[in-house]
Amino acid sequence: MRSPASSSSARAAGLWLLEALSGLPSAARYLFRCSLSPFTSPVSLFPPDPAALFVNEPALVKRHCLPQEHVPAVEGVVLRCAEGGEHLEPTTWRRAQNVQGECRAAGLLCSAGALRKHCELFLSAESWTADQESDPALPRQIFRRRVGLGLQQNSLCSENKEDNKGLPSVQRCCTMFYQSRAISQNWETASRNQVTTYCRLSIGFEEHKATFQSSLPSQKYKEYEKDVAIEEIDGLQLVKKLAKNMEEMFHKKSEAVRRLVEAAEDAYLKHEFDADLQYEYFNAVLINERDEEGNYLELGKEFILVPNDHFNNLPVNISLSDVQVPTNMYNKDPAIVNGVYWSESLNKVFVDNFDRDPSLIWQYFGSAKGFFRQYPGIKWEPDENGVIAFDCRNRKWYIQAATSPKDVVILVDVSGSMKGLRLTIAKQTVSSILDTLGDDDFFNIIAYNEELHYVEPCLNGTLVQADRANKEHFREHLDKLFAKGIGMLDIALNEAFNMLNEFNHTGQGSICSQAIMLITDGAVDTYDTIFAKYNWPDRKVRIFTYLIGREAAFADNLKWMACANKGFFTQISTLADVQENVMEYLHVLSRPKVIDQEHDVVWTEAYVDSTLPQAQKLADDQGLVLMTTVAMPVFSKQNETRSKGILLGVVGTDVPVKELLKTIPKYKLGIHGYAFAITNNGYILTHPELRPLYEEGKKRRKPNYSSVDLSEVEWEDRDDVLRNAMVNRKTGKFSMEVKKTVDKGKRVLVMTNDYYYTDIKGTPFSLGVALSRGHGKYFFRGNVTVEEGLHDLEHPDVSLADEWSYCNTDLHPEHRQMTQLEAIKRYLTGKEPLLQCDKELIQEVLFDAVVSAPIEAYWTSLALNKSENSDKGVEVAFLGTRTGLSRINLFVGPEQLTNQDFLTAEDKENIFNADHFPLWYRRAAEQIPGSFVYSIPFSTETANKSNVVTASTAIQLLDDRKSPVVAAVGIQMKLEFFQRKFWTASRQCASLDGRCAISCDDESINCYLIDNNGFILVSEDYRQTGNFFGEVEGAVMNKLLTMGSFKRITLYDYQAMCRTNKESSDSAHSLLDPYNAFFAAVKWIMTELVLFLVEFNLCSWWHSDLTAKAQRLKQTLEPCDTEYPAFVSERTIKETTGNIACDDCFKSFVIQQIPSSNLFMVVVDNECFCDSVPPITMAPIEIRYILLFAKL
Repeated sequence: MRSPASSSSARAAGLWLLEALSGLPSAARYLFRCSLSPFTSPVSLFPPDPAALFVNEPALVKRHCLPQEHVPAVEGVVLRCAEGGEHLEPTTWRRAQNVQGECRAAGLLCSAGALRKHCELFLSAESWTADQESDPALPRQIFRRRVGLGLQQNSLCSENKEDNKGLPSVQRCCTMFYQSRAISQNWETASRNQVTTYCRLSIGFEEHKATFQSSLPSQKYKEYEKDVAIEEIDGLQLVKKLAKNMEEMFHKKSEAVRRLVEAAEDAYLKHEFDADLQYEYFNAVLINERDEEGNYLELGKEFILVPNDHFNNLPVNISLSDVQVPTNMYNKDPAIVNGVYWSESLNKVFVDNFDRDPSLIWQYFGSAKGFFRQYPGIKWEPDENGVIAFDCRNRKWYIQAATSPKDVVILVDVSGSMKGLRLTIAKQTVSSILDTLGDDDFFNIIAYNEELHYVEPCLNGTLVQADRANKEHFREHLDKLFAKGIGMLDIALNEAFNMLNEFNHTGQGSICSQAIMLITDGAVDTYDTIFAKYNWPDRKVRIFTYLIGREAAFADNLKWMACANKGFFTQISTLADVQENVMEYLHVLSRPKVIDQEHDVVWTEAYVDSTLPQAQKLADDQGLVLMTTVAMPVFSKQNETRSKGILLGVVGTDVPVKELLKTIPKYKLGIHGYAFAITNNGYILTHPELRPLYEEGKKRRKPNYSSVDLSEVEWEDRDDVLRNAMVNRKTGKFSMEVKKTVDKGKRVLVMTNDYYYTDIKGTPFSLGVALSRGHGKYFFRGNVTVEEGLHDLEHPDVSLADEWSYCNTDLHPEHRQMTQLEAIKRYLTGKEPLLQCDKELIQEVLFDAVVSAPIEAYWTSLALNKSENSDKGVEVAFLGTRTGLSRINLFVGPEQLTNQDFLTAEDKENIFNADHFPLWYRRAAEQIPGSFVYSIPFSTETANKSNVVTASTAIQLLDDRKSPVVAAVGIQMKLEFFQRKFWTASRQCASLDGRCAISCDDESINCYLIDNNGFILVSEDYRQTGNFFGEVEGAVMNKLLTMGSFKRITLYDYQAMCRTNKESSDSAHSLLDPYNAFFAAVKWIMTELVLFLVEFNLCSWWHSDLTAKAQRLKQTLEPCDTEYPAFVSERTIKETTGNIACDDCFKSFVIQQIPSSNLFMVVVDNECFCDSVPPITMAPIEIRYILLFAKL
């Protein structure tokens, strides 16, 4: 039970804040209605001070001082005219007895700046035609003089032209201008009143805001000073604190892995190899499988699996691990059985780690023998071919932990003796070697016969980083290799040594291990003179030789080369032997680490291992899980093997990227702020602009999703200042103007960001924080009692951001079913003392709950008042605060909502999530305080088929940039309802007799309502709704860009996917899969057999089929870079007119901003067609690069 004193104090603070944050008050609405008086009051049809209009135009006054009888007078106003530098006698203007009487267009100026002042004089005159006939030059002379002052670009009037109604174009231009202005004013009133009805929090905003701003020392401010405070965020201290939090989290994960290493090495030390060992283990593929008689299969005993919410409700066994063995390996091989046996001791450590750190997910041990032990145990399912191709030794975490970074040159023999199956095996061997290279490695491939052939000719003489894109590029070129000629290995070795030596001297590359991989069917010499010249005695470059084929005639030479250069020799006879034999070189490269017992902790870049069963199952429901892996090598500590450097395997655990985001307090970063992390290679670990998937709905991974560089998302940093500083693990600050796209890339927000960065100790990662200048650098802090806050959190319309971490509910199993709102309530009431919560964030949540509570009652009253929303045009009202608190009120039944996904988890862009604030919140924050942002949501398809309009406004504590935007409020309404309001307003004319000289119903004009990014909300052609205005009225949009009313902003997307026509080639695909390669080899053998039996007849048919298949074009999506435009209105230009010279006519238009909104009313002449001006589209253009070579 809260005390009356505390209750009244907190409620008073809440009401004060509500007043400071409120929408349009009644007083402001009254003033706004008064601003429409030029269309309702006869007297106000004239300027309040006509003299003032002329004083600023002396040249016009000198030439056109009008006689008294021609000017309707306004009592008490004096017009002073200058003639030859002398002032004439003042002339008193009498009040016009007949408002409809004669009115000369005194000072008629049809430019944008003067239309507002002067066209109303002109429109009120009935005698225009007669006067124009008596003195046709008068208005045009004045107009020409105005044009002479440099306003041609803004002019709408044209000389000596008449429209089809017989009215001078000067008159019609003014008519169009003021009718559009009347429509915009009427529409502003109708739409704003509609929105503010639902969005206001209280009344009296203007009065209270003035008090708050100008009377800070006053008693009223002192009364609430203790409850409200604004603090500037120290970005450098913030990023250091976040980095420390991440360091502690990462340390806990690495300690869990270290315990696994110690347990594994101790278990192996105590184990004695038994070639006859029989041991029944849980095979992950066979568990719970029965034969036809109902008996469990061998190695497939009963294994209890229970869905677990911590593991995304997958059926797992949290007491035991199980073992996966690749399909191409015998699961009862003695080496595997012995390894599985001694590694059983890891089960206890797996469970203990999970008890110590309940946030841990998958833990595992990848054996150098090929088996994979995983905890918790889970069942593996073969693919449609009954195959499980997963080999843990090919995973990046294994390769990075087992070896040091390396520079590798691969030499492939393409002499005539390599023709046929040997060349196929050689290509597959190269592909398998590429699989073992990671982002820290560098490589190149040279094919040789009597000449050298770089697989990629553009990259001769250097090494390239072994990222996915480069490896795939080289794989594609492998298919072009063919065998002929004589193999000259000495030329190839000289080139390889020279390349490694020069690359090492540049300071690039891995600067660790160097190796030459030789793939050939034999060598006629040992080439010891070459090794003596380049590699002895230090032997810094290891030589690995792969003998292709069954013949062993030249095996001795290849063995000698490998052994003499600290390498390894192996023979590959079939495609099935490729993968296992390639892996042997990893053990050799790991020897230095094993001998020195270097248990380096390795962290991978962000990736998705879709071959794991948990990833495959999650992909069907929740999408692929982005994660990083921490791994450590496991070595033999037995005395008799220590000198040989035996690698037992690698242990690791996964850390989902979303776990990193939980350590980041989004409420501290502001509306547009965000945190991001990169690897030591500059690749993104987490960033809100990282888009790893494409084809929304299908959730396919982009090929290069794991190697997106920071410079590709922060592309405004042309000199890579920020990237290089973070890669070099520095601490500091960097600022730049950025262009952030929102709403599926259709809109852009231009702002200045301050970046703060530092390294995360114990990891290869660096952390950055971006804060937008202005309101993004300030934090609002309030204070209410727990009792008050809990009371207002109980309201059914309150929800909290699901992805924000108010309380850590992952630490204890009993908390994992709680929502964040439930956790806060139980934490504050003391029912869950073990809960760990962010006290500061919860305090702000309580404050927001208190101050926003009155809106619930207000919305309820609106819902009960049938007259307010009788046609159910407004469907949803919503509010969001800086703490992720939301209030939502439905004015129709859930089943009647036009947009069912709005404000749900399916509509990621419009809810609070770990990356960003809702779209309607972010856009409203960049508008002028008190104005509304209207928009039509973009669908995921090419055409925008949305049937709703969203309107929102930001709530700012103070009316300046040093005040945080503490909340945003808005509504979503039916598009049909919104458009009907507009058309109703457009038919309310300003003329005194109620007749419309021209209106949107006139077939000679087109009326549009567009937003500040140029998208159409209302058009006479409903199909144009949601389209970009430039696609419909290209000539007008082009003129608006020329005049500066809109500006084009060029944007870049370095994560785009472009459609390309690509040859479908079986042989190229075979390199990616050893099983496909095997079938390709069988097909080749059959082809050779056919050639032998039936000579060329059947062979022609066979090869014509293969050729046609290889040349078949297939349209695919490939990664690409694109450039595309976005458009933004110029805020300072409220109204503009224009005249476009087309082929044989002039096209006129008027554009005026709807006050207090981001909308513009556009009226366009429909009788002049500018077909010669093409539409302006927002279609992206692919950027193609040309590689230039400098002459040496």
